Parts: sequence; structure tokens; C-alpha cells
Amino acid sequence: MAANVIEGLVKISETYSLILDLLSGFNIFNDNVRGLEMKLEELCSLEYDINKELKFAELQQGKKRKREVENWLRNVQRKKIEVYGIVQELRDGGVLRHLKLTVQVKKLTGQVTDLVKSGRFPKGLVGCAQESRGYAFLTTKLAGAMFRKNVGKIWDWLMNDGVLIIGVYGMGGVGKTSMLMHIHNMLLKSVTNFDNVFWVTLSQSSSIHKLQCDVAKIVGLDISKENDEKKRAARLSWSLMRRKRCVLFLDDVWNHFPLEKVGIPVRAEGLKLVLTSRSLDVCRRMNCQNSVKVEPLSKEEAWRLFVDNLGQHTTLSPEVTKVARSVAKECAGLPLAVITMARSMRGVEEICEWRHALEELRNTEIRMEEMEMEVLRVLKFSYDHLNDNMVQECFLCCALYPEGFDIDRDVLIESFVDDGLVNGMKSLEAMFDEGHTILNKLENSCLLGKVENYVGGRKCMGLQDASSHIAISMMKRGCQCVAPIDNVEGYYVGSQMVKMHDLVRAMAINIIKVNHHFMVKAGLQLTEIPDEEEWTEDLEKVSLMCNWIHEIPTDISPRCPKLRTLILKHNESLTWISDSFFVHMSALQVLDLSFTDIEVLPKSVADLNTLTALLLTSCKRLKHMPSLAKLQGLVRLDLSFTAITEIPQGLEMLVNLRWLNLYAKNLVSTGKEIAKLTRLQFLILHWWSRKIKVKVEHVSCLRKLETFAANLYNIHHFNAYVKTMHKYGPRSYLLQLDTEESLGRPPWCFFAEVCFSKDAIISNCKITTGETPLVLPLDIQRLKIERCHDIRSLCDVLSLKNASSLKRCEIADCDGQEYLFSSSCSSSCCTSLHNLESVELYSLKSLHILCKENEAVAHTFRPRGAFAYLKYFCIYHCPVIKKLLTPGLLAYLQNLEEITVHNCKSMEEIISVDGIDYESSCGNKSGMANIKAVVVTHSKLVSLSLKHLPELRSICKGLMVCESLQNFRIFECPKLVRLPETTTPVQTLYDSF
Repeated sequence: MAANVIEGLVKISETYSLILDLLSGFNIFNDNVRGLEMKLEELCSLEYDINKELKFAELQQGKKRKREVENWLRNVQRKKIEVYGIVQELRDGGVLRHLKLTVQVKKLTGQVTDLVKSGRFPKGLVGCAQESRGYAFLTTKLAGAMFRKNVGKIWDWLMNDGVLIIGVYGMGGVGKTSMLMHIHNMLLKSVTNFDNVFWVTLSQSSSIHKLQCDVAKIVGLDISKENDEKKRAARLSWSLMRRKRCVLFLDDVWNHFPLEKVGIPVRAEGLKLVLTSRSLDVCRRMNCQNSVKVEPLSKEEAWRLFVDNLGQHTTLSPEVTKVARSVAKECAGLPLAVITMARSMRGVEEICEWRHALEELRNTEIRMEEMEMEVLRVLKFSYDHLNDNMVQECFLCCALYPEGFDIDRDVLIESFVDDGLVNGMKSLEAMFDEGHTILNKLENSCLLGKVENYVGGRKCMGLQDASSHIAISMMKRGCQCVAPIDNVEGYYVGSQMVKMHDLVRAMAINIIKVNHHFMVKAGLQLTEIPDEEEWTEDLEKVSLMCNWIHEIPTDISPRCPKLRTLILKHNESLTWISDSFFVHMSALQVLDLSFTDIEVLPKSVADLNTLTALLLTSCKRLKHMPSLAKLQGLVRLDLSFTAITEIPQGLEMLVNLRWLNLYAKNLVSTGKEIAKLTRLQFLILHWWSRKIKVKVEHVSCLRKLETFAANLYNIHHFNAYVKTMHKYGPRSYLLQLDTEESLGRPPWCFFAEVCFSKDAIISNCKITTGETPLVLPLDIQRLKIERCHDIRSLCDVLSLKNASSLKRCEIADCDGQEYLFSSSCSSSCCTSLHNLESVELYSLKSLHILCKENEAVAHTFRPRGAFAYLKYFCIYHCPVIKKLLTPGLLAYLQNLEEITVHNCKSMEEIISVDGIDYESSCGNKSGMANIKAVVVTHSKLVSLSLKHLPELRSICKGLMVCESLQNFRIFECPKLVRLPETTTPVQTLYDSF
């Protein structure tokens, strides 16, 4: 009985569990059905959107849907019917029927989900592959090695997923569009990851609205009726994002604009943007990650392109070919100009016609209609687009220089100030900042080009002369080549230079002729001054620079009451100017006679009371000056490199002077004449001439000085002026102290940087044994000590104790100097030299070692103490020293990059290891083993230059672990029998000097 009861209870329990399972399964089933219904709803919405887009594309654009889209729509219809059938069956059946359909519901849900995923169509809904990617452009042959190189560079950037926006810039007509057309065609023909390639050409008057419509049109979207800019951008962005990977070319972008404002969604795995512009600034503002400048063709490349476009039916004789080459050269490497000019000369074989064409080009009139329309019109767009009258005027100033002339940026900025285009009332720093900003804008607009830093055809390496940049720049105002002073051999300092492309200059000259009253005859090899008929009364500027005018006779007295600027510089054969020449130039403000051979300045110049700038630099024979008392409006006076022996009469009356250069070696003065010129910002006196020594009372009152160079009267005046500098000191200075009274030889080597900043030269002084201790400026950056025979090392220069900004130090001809520094003087002045980057030692007769304690230095000096950041070390003509460095000293000089050792006749080893004799070790195996056991390590040493070392036997006896080392330079080291073993290959140059 009990067993039956228990069995009954078990069956009831099992039935109850079964009912619960059925109810639970039914609930799960209901969830699955709801999920299917939601997926079906999503599929139906997607189908609706696609059908709507297809209707627009097919009806309004005449495009055809893709087959895969058609198949997808059919599959959607079949699946919808199947789902609706299941739904109907669920309505008619009971619970058990519901449970039987569970598997089928799950299967349908998965299939509907797959259809939703496959309905995204990232490659678009309509058109064949060719229609989606676009059509190839008709292009000409790509000319020039640099063009092909740039094409390769841009192609690599396109294939790099990390580069999304690419800029191509260059002057008008240089071939930017042609280059990108080639790349566009390459993308269409090559197998790449890009599915679409789009091209839109902008115009100077393009707006956001027009650009949106142009881009929308090429992607098959009509937004012309949409008035809201943001909605247009949203629709355009959505359409572009549907195309997974594509490239958009925007040709001729004049102004920057926000991409998101247009609706261009640049992104990884999506759209890439390539744009062309005439302005680097536009590329930068468009956030181009990489930009490339398209340069003009070389002379030979231009000629080949010219011949290609002449056609096969034009046969040229050798005589005509010579003229034709000159015609091609006048096109200045611009492909557009070369092609246009060549096509206009097709079929022309007579030499007279070729000579006529060349004459037209050389006269810069360029009357040939196609050249005028196709090239100068294109270039003038860049000029017009500057949208700043002042910048445009500065640009036209550059056309006053001869064709192909390399122009010093600083000289240009000074001329902008002279002409009132840059505010000369600012500080010098602000003035030059404004000027460089203008020149950068012209460069970025490709109206000016940069010139590599060459002077006289040689790369600028240094200055082996008496003068620093300020003197050199005064000497070469506008000059292309700097000759050595006093026949001293050496490399000379170059400045930042710009150049105006020949066709850009032709465009500028045309603008001048139409809109301005200028006479520009620069660099035309004139031997006589232009006839008086050419000097019209409305002339405002005249440039006759770089000619061979010999004299200006008395019968020429132009009536030019409006003439403001007259430039006669670089007429190096000009020896005489008549007094009558300037009589009728009552408005003259700028007179530039630099680099002429005049000996006397005409007296009539003294009556030009409107003058603001009188420039006479490098008039090397100029000795006689009239009184300057009437020129009280003068702001800039440059008498550098003249032969004057006394301060011009009336100089003290020029109370408005801000810029005065008296770098004239025969000038005698104590500076009293300049004491009243309290507005001076720039003052240069000949600092190594002992004829002009300035007393402190005559310069300490000049509290607006920003740039100052002079030789101070004696150590008392030097110290007194230095003590005033912390309050009224100039931003940049060169202070010379030389106690000798007679004119000595100039310092034979000086700082090689482009300009001085905060420099001092101490010559012929008693630094440690004198009565008065030397005081150096606290912010001094470069120091030269020469012919100071009482110092044994830098540690003896006590005033260096606070010179924590010192970066460069030169020591020359100091006979008492025995070593450079000592680790035992760690508590003295040397500890402050932790920013020192360069040390140069010249002609130190007693120098026998660099560090007094040598190997102990690595353990004595703190890691970031004196000399720890030394990068460049040079030693010349030091006859006693035999061993230069030790491994310990080299390890301490951990930032050293370059070592130069020249003309040290006793030098035997560069890196000496104590305890190993070179000659004895070479003859036995154990000795060689000891050598190889020595390991010299350095992580930053790049270059080692050795020259004229007759006793040098070893560079390093052991193994050098210097992965940074790139080359040895070796010249006339006859006893050097082996090079050090290195862990990495090193380029060794012999006889490279």
C-alpha cells in the first residue's frame, strides 16, 4: 500500500515537472518569435531605403542596379514570404504546434540576420566597376626626373593607411594638376584597395555650397534643393561613408576650409583626400599630413619637353636649335609655359622668327597671346589672392632685383622698412618678425622660392676671418658672392636667401608697368645712365642695380619730384656722380649707392632733407662725406666697409637715427659723436680696429639699443658697460676688449654661425695677473679668448663662474695655456659651463693635455656638470699635445658628436689607453690581446676628422663601440698604420680636404 502511494506521488511529480518544462519552453519560444519579428522589421526598413535610393539613381541618373543588389532583393522577398507563412501557421496551431516550430524559428532568425548584414553594400548599389571608379584623363607625357620622383612619393603615401590627407603645392603652371592626373589614372588602372576615385576642380571663387554640390554630383547625390548647409553636409558625408575606400582629388584649392563643414569624412579605411594648391599655408591649414612641392623643370628637361611639343614636322638647323634652346630657357622650367611656347612655334623654321620670339620673351613684354593668357594670367591669380596691399607691395619690391638674383631675406626686410611697408617704429625683433612673416607668406604662395645656403658657389661651413655675420651681412647687402677679406682663405657665412622665378618676375614687371610708376632696369649690363627723357616726373621708384654704369655726368639732372626710392647699388664701376643729379629729387627717401666705386659723396645729397635711408656699404674708396646736419629725418645710415677716417660732420644732429653702421676699419673715434643719438636701436662699430675704442659714458646712455658691436676703450670701460647691461643691455651684442693701442692683425678665426647673439672677444689682456678682474655679461653665449698669455686653463677665468648660458668657447694664441680644464676645480668657474656645446682651440703652444687629471674626470665631475653637454671639439695648430683623450674622459663627454684635430705636429694618439705601448704590442700576440681587450664606447660620436698629423700612430688601440660613428676623415697622417676596429661599418675618407 505504501509502495503504491509513493509510486503515485512520483508520477504526479514527473507530470508536474513536464508541465513546467512545457510552459518554460513556450516562453522561450515566444521570445524567439519576437526576435524574428524584430529582425524582419529591420530587414524591411533596409529594403525600403535601398529601393528608394535605387529609384533615384535609376530614374534621375540613368544608372543600373548591380546584380548582387538584384539578387539580394529577390532573397528578401522569398524570406519575407517564408516568415509570413510561419507566422500564419503559429496563429492557426496550438501549443504543441508552436513547440514543434522552435527550430525553424531559430533558423529563420539567423537567415534574416544574415540578409540584414549583406544588405549594407559598402561598394555601392549601382553601376559597374568602371563607372564607380571613374574614367581616365587624357594626359601628356610626364616630364622630368623630379616629377616622376614626386609621383612615386605621392603613390607611396596613398598606399600608406596612416596618411589620410596629402598636399601638392607649387607656383602656377608648374605641373601640379598634370602630376595628379597621372596618379588619378594610375589608381584607375592598377589593382588597389580603392573602389572609387573622384576628381573635383575648384575655382578661385568656389564656395562651400558650390563645393558641396560639385562633390555630391560626382557621387550620384542631388542636394541642389537642400537649403540647409549642415543637412547638405550630413547627406554628402553619409553618401561618401557608404563607399568604404575611395580617393577624392581636389584640384586648385585657393582657401582652406573645414572638411566637416563640406561633408568630406576623411578617415582610415575610408576616404583619402589629395589636394593641389599654390600655397603651402593652405596645405598646412587643411591639415595635410604630408606635402610635396612641385619644382620647375631643369634646363635639359625643359628642352626635351619643348622638342616633344614642337612636333615631328618641325626641323631645326643647328643655328636655329641654339636660338630655340634660349627660347625654351626663357620659359623658366614651367611645363605649362614650355608646352604653350613650343606649340606656338610649331612649323616655324626660319631663324628670324625664332630670334624675334626670343627678343619678345627677353623684353618681358611676352606679347604672345597664349603665353599671356595661359601663364601670366595663372601666375597673377596668386598675386591677386594675397588679398593684402602691403604684402603685394613687398612682393613688387622683389622685382627691383635682377632676374635670377639671390636676395638676402634680411636685406629685403630692411628695404621694406625703408619703404615704409613694415613698421620701423617697432623693436628690431618685432620688425624682422613682421618682415619674415611677409616673406613666408610669399614663399608659401610660391611667389618666392628658397635658395639653398650657398655663397660664392660653396656650401657655408664657417667663417675664417675677422668679421662675424653682422659685418659680413653689411658687406654683402644684396650681393650674391662674398669675397674673402684680406685674402684670407676660408668658408664664409651665408644668409637665408630667396629668389623670384623668372616668369613670376615677368608677371611682377607687367603689374608694375600697368599700375605703378617704376623704372626697373636692373641687371641689364647698362654702361650709361638712362636718358633724361626716361626720367618722367611721375616716377616713384628707380632700380638700376647690378649694371656697369661708369659715371653720372653733369648734363643729367632728372626732374622727378615724386621719386621716393633710387637704387644704384652694385654698379661697381661707378666712380663719379655729379652734384646736379640729385637737385630735383625733392621727395627722395631712400638712396642706395652701396657697392659702387665712388670716392666722394655729392654735396647735393646733403640737401635731401626728406631722406630716411642713406646706404653706402662697401663703397671701399669713399673717404669724403658732406655735412649730414640737414638730414634730420634720416632713420638708417650705413657706412660699413667704407674708407672714411672720421665721423661725418653733423652726425650728432641726426636725432631720429635708429640704425647706424660704422664698421669702417680706418675710422678714428671714442664714440662721443653718437652719445646724443638716443633713439638708436642698432649700432655697429669696427670692433677689431684699435682706432675706434668706445668709452662707456658715450654708449651707456643709449638705452634703446637692441644690437650693439664695438671695441671698448679699456678693461675699466668694458667692466662698467657690462655692469649696466642687466638693466639696459641690448638683446644681441659683440663686445671686444683689446688692450693693445696699435692696429694689430684681426682675429684670424671667429664664430661661424650665421649671426652673433651674445658674444665677447677678449684680446691681449691680463686676466689673472691684472689689477682689475674681468667682468663678463651674465647672459654671454659665446666667448673668444686670444693672446691672453697669463691663463693656464679656463678655470682661471673667474668671471665664467656665473656664465651658465655659455654655449661656445674659442681659445687662440694663449701661450700660457697648459690644459683646458681640471677636475680639481669643480668648485670654481668651470662647474657653471654645463650648457657649453662647442670648444675650439687654436695655436696654444703650451697645451699638453685637455683635462689635468684625465682619467679621474669620470669619477670626479658630476654627471651633468661642466662640459657634459659638449657636442663639438676642435683643436688646431697645438704643437705639444701628444694624447688627446682617454676612455674615461671620452665617457664623461657623453654628448660629443664631432672631433676635429688638424695640424698638431706632436699628436700620437686620439684615444689613449694608459699602460699599453703601441710599438711593443704590435710585435707580440699577448700585446695584441691586451689591445683588443680594451673597449671604448660612445653612443653619439658621429664624425672624426684628422688632418696634417705627422706623428699620429693610433686613433684607438682597442675596440670602438660607436654605433653612431659614420665616417673618418683622414689627410696627411703618414704614420697612421691601422684604423681602430669598430662594431659597425664606418666610411673612411682619405685626401678629402
